[in-house]
Amino acid sequence: MVTAKSSEPDQYDLVVIGSGPAGEKGANQAAYHGHRVAVIERRSGPGGAAIVASGVPVKALRDTAVYLTGWSRRSVYGIGISLAPDLLMNRLRAHTSDVVTTMTAAVQETLLRHGVELVHGEASLGPDRSVIVRGDEGERTLRARVILLAPGSHPFHPPDIPFDDPDVHDSETMMSIERMPERLLVIGGGPVGSEYASIFAALGVEVTLVDRGTRLLPLLDSELSEALAESLKSSGARLMLRSQVQTIQRDADGLVVDVDGEALRPEVVMHAVGRAGNVEGLGLAEVQVETDSRGRVRVDHNFQTTAPGIYAAGDITGPPGLASVAMEQARVAMCHAFKIPLKEAVDGFVPTGIYTLPEASMVGLTEEAARAIGDDVATGRAYFESNARARIAGSTDGLVKLVFRASDGMLLGAHILGEEATELIHIAQAVLHRGGTINEFIDTTFNFPTRADAYKYAAYDGLAHVGR
Repeated sequence: MVTAKSSEPDQYDLVVIGSGPAGEKGANQAAYHGHRVAVIERRSGPGGAAIVASGVPVKALRDTAVYLTGWSRRSVYGIGISLAPDLLMNRLRAHTSDVVTTMTAAVQETLLRHGVELVHGEASLGPDRSVIVRGDEGERTLRARVILLAPGSHPFHPPDIPFDDPDVHDSETMMSIERMPERLLVIGGGPVGSEYASIFAALGVEVTLVDRGTRLLPLLDSELSEALAESLKSSGARLMLRSQVQTIQRDADGLVVDVDGEALRPEVVMHAVGRAGNVEGLGLAEVQVETDSRGRVRVDHNFQTTAPGIYAAGDITGPPGLASVAMEQARVAMCHAFKIPLKEAVDGFVPTGIYTLPEASMVGLTEEAARAIGDDVATGRAYFESNARARIAGSTDGLVKLVFRASDGMLLGAHILGEEATELIHIAQAVLHRGGTINEFIDTTFNFPTRADAYKYAAYDGLAHVGR
């Protein structure tokens, strides 16, 4: 791949479509190493849905709800904050908006610092590695040595869900509601549905979650999935698993939702089942970028598409997933495209974080996956109800669970349900990277009192089970 820096006004070394996590990191990776880069974004500001509409806003909503409600701490201190429904929603939106504004500005500043040009408009691919941008100032054609497709995704809208109803929302429009509802129906028990259900249940909303599956969050270790379900129920949420929404209609009294013959009367419905890549209008077929039967762009291990010089990263390459993975995919792609000797592959031990109340996180194999591979599997657990730091904070839900090889103690996976789970999981990730054993947790001196100390007791529990 040629790496000489371009000098013509509309000639770039790299043109990136999309300024979300993948687009931003890919652009900055190339620009840092001296290449001329332009990023095309159709939204008013950079950052993509992860910052503007879904990832960051949901996490900000979660932490605001924890603060405003005193979630899990009312039983400790005997007090909490009580606000009128309209005032509560205003407070939630205000903090979320402030975080989004700050993070959007941070992305823009980072692009500017690296010398990346931000171009606003709708992009489509043209011949000879060109990108046509249509914006308020007319049409402009950018030519590039390399193109990175990172347009992100949007919530999937099945035709039988009436999204034109003002009280039927997807995960990106949910924050537009003016008043906290008394009753909310969430369709979908995946990460997004579970996050919203737990947040609104903590806010005192009567939440019903409907999912066709047998359990929440099937990607999680089943033990943690069941523990999270119990936590949701204790917050007042109703879980209707193995159930399906038949119809959503409106009559004189409001919304009526038929769930397997039972008529429910939520004030608001949120659909959170699946996302679809933003590939419409890109003109992929015209430039020989192949897609699979689900419209996902085909890429090789370097994230290069079937068209020379065109790469893709993030949600359009597979089932929409983690922003952290999308970032790494883009970095790998750009290192390959411009022969940057820095990153050759995406991390083999990617942690998953789900920002429910309480948080859930995992890295490595679940117990079920490990046992499917072989019989030499053991587990160890430490519950936060016995952890001094969790007791002090009053948030004792959850546990640390270690999955390891019984014969030599090698760590295979770690699973955490509880506050700060998405931070704590990186300790286990580091051990997995080293090919370490659970003895590392026993040999490590943790600060006391800390939640991290639970790793040591989960390891002790595991060794007790294998008789060592």
